[in-house]
Amino acid sequence: VSVLVATVRALKMHGGGPKVTPGAPLPKEYTEENLELLEKGTCNLFHHVNTIKKSGINPVVCINRFYTDTDAEIELVRRAAADGAQIILLPELFENRYFCQERRYESYALATSPAENPAVRQMQALAAELGVVIPVSFYERAGTALYNSVAVIDADGSVCGIYRKTHIPDDHFYQEKFYFTPGDTGFRVWNTRYARIGVGICWDQWFPEAARCMALMGAELLFYPTAIGSEPILEVDSAPHWQRCMQGHSAANLMPVIAANRIGVEEILPDADNQQQSSSLNFYGTSFLTDGTGAVLEQLGRDKPGIALAAYDLDELEEQRMSWGVFRDRRPDCYRRISEPAPVELPAAALHPAEKKAEAYLL
Repeated sequence: VSVLVATVRALKMHGGGPKVTPGAPLPKEYTEENLELLEKGTCNLFHHVNTIKKSGINPVVCINRFYTDTDAEIELVRRAAADGAQIILLPELFENRYFCQERRYESYALATSPAENPAVRQMQALAAELGVVIPVSFYERAGTALYNSVAVIDADGSVCGIYRKTHIPDDHFYQEKFYFTPGDTGFRVWNTRYARIGVGICWDQWFPEAARCMALMGAELLFYPTAIGSEPILEVDSAPHWQRCMQGHSAANLMPVIAANRIGVEEILPDADNQQQSSSLNFYGTSFLTDGTGAVLEQLGRDKPGIALAAYDLDELEEQRMSWGVFRDRRPDCYRRISEPAPVELPAAALHPAEKKAEAYLL
């Protein structure tokens, strides 16, 4: 509860949802409805308000929680929409536990087409009913290829399009190359009913090129559904580094970044199918949102659910991007090295023994 009070004090609410006075007790809608879910450990609600001068008030909600089930997600989406949310972001692969912690061939059966995926279909109906935009992360099957994908559902329930994760990690207990084909869609931006949004997926958030491409394509907000936690082999706490990477994307592109991560411990028990693997990942939450300069406006804790709120004026942010001249002064002709393959440096040719003798004779 203390997390909620601390984050709500920074709220600037201009319309929609319950009114909150800085420093005052939480209104009934939060203390009775959302806190009931929080106490059950089923949600980590990341909520901010996005003000757009040209089209009115556009609240945005990013939900980050323990893994439970899709029904719990639907209830959270309904509650967020009741508070006035218009864009709602769910965590990466929220339908299931993070199955990439181990290698199991039977987990391939979790992949479906967008039309067959239960979460996509349910969220389509929900988006149309509530008039909200929902980027839905899911395990996609396309022919014989398997992708880590996001279906961006617009406020009328239609699917704007699919983004397939570009960067696929392969690390101890993040064994995604076993499950996912590298994405073939390229980076994408969607002009939804409420804002132009770019969506990357987890490991994409470590690459500045991804954020810059989406910014150049006209994104106004960058969203990153995430599943990241402890590093049992490296023995490093990557949370601060993870956050700083995205703060840099925000600062370099003068664009807010919203990141939502899982929380909770997921364990793997040894058996014959997973080669007797025994491991666990502690997903560290730390969900946050930045302003247009990379400064963190609100941040949640590592292991507790909570609600964070802020406000964005997209017209003001666009003016700020133009005023700084960062995009005006770009020199794409000087950046070709980024997309060129690394040069191959061959060792000096070794002389055959006969050539060495001939060389000695000539000398």
